[in-house]
Amino acid sequence: LKSQELALSITPVDTEAWFNKPLSNRLKFDSVMTPMGPSGDLKDLDITENPHVPKKVDYLVYDDDALAKDAVSELISSNISQDHITRLLSIGLLGKERKLVPTRWSITAVDDMLGKDLLHSVRDHPQISDIMLFSGGAFGNHFEILLIPRVFSYELIEIWMPRAVWSGDSTWIGADGEGMDGKKGYSSLAGGYYAARLGALEYLNGISRQATVFMVREITPDYWAPLGVWVVREAARNALQNPPQRFESIGAALADMSSRLQTPIEAWGPKASLIRELKCQRTLDSFF
Repeated sequence: LKSQELALSITPVDTEAWFNKPLSNRLKFDSVMTPMGPSGDLKDLDITENPHVPKKVDYLVYDDDALAKDAVSELISSNISQDHITRLLSIGLLGKERKLVPTRWSITAVDDMLGKDLLHSVRDHPQISDIMLFSGGAFGNHFEILLIPRVFSYELIEIWMPRAVWSGDSTWIGADGEGMDGKKGYSSLAGGYYAARLGALEYLNGISRQATVFMVREITPDYWAPLGVWVVREAARNALQNPPQRFESIGAALADMSSRLQTPIEAWGPKASLIRELKCQRTLDSFF
């Protein structure tokens, strides 16, 4: 109950905690979990100030008839941060069927719900007029994001270079995507797929356009600690904030993209089913 009170607040809340024995100062670190600080056996916890709860949060937390996806959409429209929404969902305060879920699951669920909500708007926008290529990233995650003048579809190529956080001594390359009908089932690329897609949909909705989105995410050895899927979202957003390059052809864009990636196109190109489809499939526009 106290954890739920803390999750409701939009700002940090002062608390007092008592433990059965001194805290362990050992840093918990492995290849899966975000690094964790000191921990211990909690005896009692007091909240020493009133949580600051926004009116929209208070309203939707007590509305147990609202679906989680509708609550998330309303909260983001009311300028409630994505991090705050994730906490509410993780602690079991949103939706009809409320239960505690791991934070990493709630992060991906919010990314997916927000993405699907944006997609409804993006599909109604006109297509972009030029082939556009964005480049950038954060924390050892480099993105090349290619926007092509077609109806919305999406593909992400992930390249885990040797000695990155999960790849060991070898390179791992994976791919997943979706067409006009949306994503069926859970992505083989896990939460990073939905986080990167959200960044692209935010950009397209912001310029009131739609496009086919092809991304390459290269994870370098600089990403040596698992910081969470938020890194993927922010790296994609960072790339899309940079000025784009414009090209006459997809081939020219791919050649320029490859010049900044450390992994050669011969290694990841066969995974790019979306690019193969675009090279072979003509649209009705090409006949006019």
